[in-house]
Amino acid sequence: MQLPRRRVLQWAASAAALPALPLVARADTYPSRPPHILVGYAAGGVNDIVARLTGQMLSERLKVNFVIEDRPGAGSNLATELVVKANPDGYTLLEASTSNAWNASIYQNLNFNFVNDIAPVATTVQTYNVLVANLSFPVKTVPELIAYAKANPGKLNLGSAGPGSSPHLYGELFKSMTGTDMVTVHFRGDGPAIPELIAGRIQVMFGSVVTWVEQIKAGKVRAMAVTSAKRTHLLPDLPPVSDFVPGYEGVGWQGIGAPKGTPAEIINKLNSEINAGLADPKLKARFTALGAEIFTNTPAGFGKFIADYTQKWAPIIRKAGIKAE
Repeated sequence: MQLPRRRVLQWAASAAALPALPLVARADTYPSRPPHILVGYAAGGVNDIVARLTGQMLSERLKVNFVIEDRPGAGSNLATELVVKANPDGYTLLEASTSNAWNASIYQNLNFNFVNDIAPVATTVQTYNVLVANLSFPVKTVPELIAYAKANPGKLNLGSAGPGSSPHLYGELFKSMTGTDMVTVHFRGDGPAIPELIAGRIQVMFGSVVTWVEQIKAGKVRAMAVTSAKRTHLLPDLPPVSDFVPGYEGVGWQGIGAPKGTPAEIINKLNSEINAGLADPKLKARFTALGAEIFTNTPAGFGKFIADYTQKWAPIIRKAGIKAE
């Protein structure tokens, strides 16, 4: 028996619509259980703190507890790979950060492609560093530092928090853009570099604001500039390096990512809630105390930002010969 054409078309249309129904239902009821946000670093660091503040805000807004899960290892690659392989249902999320973009050039054999395998959800904050110097070092401004470094090639010690850290890369960018030659001295984090700079064994460093702000306020080191493109709330009296080196910008960032294939409805819902939550002045003040500035974006805008950021830093990493140890 031959079925009427109209009935065949009706059945076909109904069948085509079926796969979309579960996604809509999942987005409407999301989250119905606690989502997990994986952090690629140990508890207590800036990444962990930002993730916990973000998770607390989402828990309050969506009335479901967001669980922060620290999974340190391989420069955040362990946590990232776990999220890449997770079910794309919005219940396993990543505290994505600067390292993810840098690692694309630092690590040669990753089991994933961050740009392609993580769906961008929302940005949360941007972070910046501060250029500090030993008090007895006869330089007080960025132009003076450039002039001194050019007059004394290879004689200045530039502190680093380790290969591939923000102090290392921001220092390499500075050397590249100013044509200066300084000797990079690596430490295991900003903390161990503090007594070395105060004692004058290293002269300058592009240090983490969170680590160095107390030393600056106590008058133990000289702060000359911030690496952000504009003045900041925490250190408003300091000019940006870009005032003297046009185009210079050293900013980190954090945000939320999800496995590729996560329904757009869930991603958009999270983006909307995060952007709304970041407008809270109290939350903004807590981030400012960490040396972080609120940074909001759309999922598409976040994706473009990641791609551009990865492309910007790749040649700096290659030129400096930075590789995973």
